[in-house]
Amino acid sequence: MPKVVDHAARRAELGAAVRRVVARSGVEGASVRAVAAESGWSTGAMRYYFATQDELLDFAFDASLADIPLRLQRILDEQEPGFDRAQALLEEMLPLDDDRLAEVRVYLAFMARSRTVDGRPGLAEQTWHGERHICGLAIADVTGLDHPVEVGVVPAALAALVDDLHVFVDGLTFLGATVPDQMPPTKARALLRSRLEAVVRL
Repeated sequence: MPKVVDHAARRAELGAAVRRVVARSGVEGASVRAVAAESGWSTGAMRYYFATQDELLDFAFDASLADIPLRLQRILDEQEPGFDRAQALLEEMLPLDDDRLAEVRVYLAFMARSRTVDGRPGLAEQTWHGERHICGLAIADVTGLDHPVEVGVVPAALAALVDDLHVFVDGLTFLGATVPDQMPPTKARALLRSRLEAVVRL
């Protein structure tokens, strides 16, 4: 009887290998050959799923887009509204461990590549609205104001605070991914907490 191959599980396994390689060697190091070595697969088997590095990046990016909302929803479901939940929500967007570092680096590479390679119209704006929504949820948690009810909608009373926090979180994200020695996780967490504490004092 022929062996049943779980292609979804295999692609997920390869996606995890991509993230490990990216976290260790950067996006430029995530070649088909490097990911094959990381996953223990042959290059030929790898090319059955991903013929090029661009396809690997596409897959890693799509996997991140699917995984992040699930992690955020778990936080919303499991934690009570308040300061700690706001911090936890925002930390999901920061490169605070190898997996999230790889996610951010893949995201930055994908966005840069989309300027020169066939991109996905509207994707950058879509992710911008998603990030802004999370910042809105965090501001609502620490101020006690009403939560945004849908992505892309931020109550007028929160708009200025959300703008400020969104830019701040993007800065931490970019610095953590590009100069991690200067913006290690402990420092990023402390700066984020200080920023939220400043919002509470307003």
